[in-house]
Amino acid sequence: MSVLVSLIVMLGMLVIVPAGLRLTRAPDLDRMRRLWPVFAVPGAVALWLPRGPAATALALGYALGAALLALHAPARVVRRPDPLLSWRTAPAEIALLTALVTPAVAATALVAERSGHPLFGFGLGILALTVPHFHFAGFAAALVSGLVGRVADSAAGRFAALSVPLGTLLVLIGYFIGERAELAGAVVLTAGMWTVAFLTWRTVRPAARDLTTRLLLAASAAVLAATMVLALSWALGEATGLPHPTLTWMAATHGVGNALGFALCSVLAWQRLNHRTAHGGRTA
Repeated sequence: MSVLVSLIVMLGMLVIVPAGLRLTRAPDLDRMRRLWPVFAVPGAVALWLPRGPAATALALGYALGAALLALHAPARVVRRPDPLLSWRTAPAEIALLTALVTPAVAATALVAERSGHPLFGFGLGILALTVPHFHFAGFAAALVSGLVGRVADSAAGRFAALSVPLGTLLVLIGYFIGERAELAGAVVLTAGMWTVAFLTWRTVRPAARDLTTRLLLAASAAVLAATMVLALSWALGEATGLPHPTLTWMAATHGVGNALGFALCSVLAWQRLNHRTAHGGRTA
């Protein structure tokens, strides 16, 4: 499982985060996007080294980049407070702010895991799984929910954009206070992600002008609907003791599905949509 998790994390570090930053179309993030490989490559190398000082040092390099990215969130609030003051634009802006912060959570877990030290009472196995979780259920999910919320300017779009950050926060809190709180977060996150999948299929996909983009959007929506069933069943089993998938099974199904079927397909599709908007004067 460690090899599989490392490959998933590498995809998040080296592809999903920089591609996602491009999708924001935020000029203040351009420099961070260009510098991202300077931090992400050492972080990716750290995944394959034995736990110890060398792996920890490289993980700290990634943590520095993630911290610098997270600092853009409060700076963005100070520079552009207006989107947070409007009930129509606030959910999408909150989703973007969440995306900027979540890699720092993943990086913190990575440093602790690579150093071989439990963090806040969590063992190394849980810390290792926290790293991909906050790249995909954190960064990618929040980013895509915000993009969908902007295109689908409706109550459902605003619910999707807001519930994904809220669900992610509740899951994080649940790590500390217990499985039932984590289950509540999983329910909120699942509701938000199912709404993202529905709006992607119903609103974003039909508006795409080419078959490849529509297929990528269809794949992301279908995979997301399925993988969130697994996430909910796992959280329910942890909270109630009912039979549920093992962590190994979750990594091989939920983890791979979210990484490749949802995050990668979504990023590729939205890049194509943005490219057409920028060069053809057409919108999604």
